[in-house]
Amino acid sequence: MTQRLAELKKRFSDAAEQVRDSDALEQMRVEYLGKKGEVTALLKELKSLSGEQKKEAGQRINGFKREVEEHLAALGKRLREEELERKVNAAEQYDITLPARETGGSYHPITLVQREVEAVFTAMGFVVEDYAEVVDDYHCFEALNVPKHHPARDMQDTYYLENGQLLKTQTSAAQNYIMRKYGAPLRAIFPGRCFRNESTDACHEDTFFQVEGIMIDRDISISNLIYFMKTMLSEVFGQQINLRLRPGFFPFVEPGFELDISCLICGGEGCPSCKNSGWLELCPCGMIHPNVLAAGGIDSEEYTGFAFGLGLTRLAMMKYGIKDIRDLNSGNLTALSQFNAE
Repeated sequence: MTQRLAELKKRFSDAAEQVRDSDALEQMRVEYLGKKGEVTALLKELKSLSGEQKKEAGQRINGFKREVEEHLAALGKRLREEELERKVNAAEQYDITLPARETGGSYHPITLVQREVEAVFTAMGFVVEDYAEVVDDYHCFEALNVPKHHPARDMQDTYYLENGQLLKTQTSAAQNYIMRKYGAPLRAIFPGRCFRNESTDACHEDTFFQVEGIMIDRDISISNLIYFMKTMLSEVFGQQINLRLRPGFFPFVEPGFELDISCLICGGEGCPSCKNSGWLELCPCGMIHPNVLAAGGIDSEEYTGFAFGLGLTRLAMMKYGIKDIRDLNSGNLTALSQFNAE
């Protein structure tokens, strides 16, 4: 076991020096940390060892696993920085001495709502983060307690790319990255565009915007979740909002809830935007599952936390009385320009 582990460390070190892009990096992660990877294979062999040998070998293997995780994280950061530098160097150069051209325009209603939400949460001590729209399977599903071939994946019809990556189906895909970046305690929100392959109607689109929020600390409870959501919604709408929590299943939270608000378009009487129910599903939320905390490198015995995925698109519809979600992606400037910020 000792000799094999030494050889594996040498092979990993040599292979890491050859990584030049994110695809190769992901292949290395799967090769060493995947379910059928080298580390998993070593751990399975522990059952053939005696008690003391098993303990010593297990410590060495877990130590190697941590080295691999840290090395891959550092390598990923370096690759992103190099890619950004290449883009900056290749960007077109502009003459900043030229006079500015007078142009007109207006902010998109989703942009306006996103800025309001960011301002409210920033005032409550949350950091605002960004994350990629093209992600890997691990961050979008596996790190969120949704292993491969799990039935819960059927809840989201996903756009997969030829290279095995996929378009982000939810802002929750950034949770693992944010947890590993900041550790605990943590307060963060991360807005972004999401994609799902589904039929469009007055309240569904294949492209929409969310803002994910997580708070992790000692003794965090559902009461904290309710407080922060009520505060944010009241600030954005400028009035007290009726809301309700319904039990909901999401693999990455336990317990999980659907947070609904009374439809502001019809006043709760029922309309196509709220499926004639008087309520609009706005925010899946709940207490972060211990498996998700563990995947993010956080001790679930010491820390708890809540997470929510707020629909910015639906929030904009409620705030501005937009009856059809498809208007927001229509490019109709006459319709969108009326929400121009003062």
